[in-house]
Amino acid sequence: MAAYFIVDVRIPNANDRQKYDEYIEKVKPIVERFGGKYIARSEQITALSDQWSPDRFIMIEFRSKDDIHLWLSSEEYKSIAILRESSVKSNAIIVEND
Repeated sequence: MAAYFIVDVRIPNANDRQKYDEYIEKVKPIVERFGGKYIARSEQITALSDQWSPDRFIMIEFRSKDDIHLWLSSEEYKSIAILRESSVKSNAIIVEND
């Protein structure tokens, strides 16, 4: 069953943008090696609520929830995760498709 990794990102400090851009560049090939396919990856967002207004939104489709966990726990991903963790605030969820 397909599963989606969905994340909203806020970039609180413009000075950290370079680190986050480096993360963006490095994460895509790792996602793809684990079978991930980007559905949406954009900063062109129209907020419909003043309670939720991310700077960036990402949705990635994987074959399964297990594949998402394999990607997130891989040494390849762990080696770059610090770039994201130290530069942005984010919320992520996994949604399984019925």
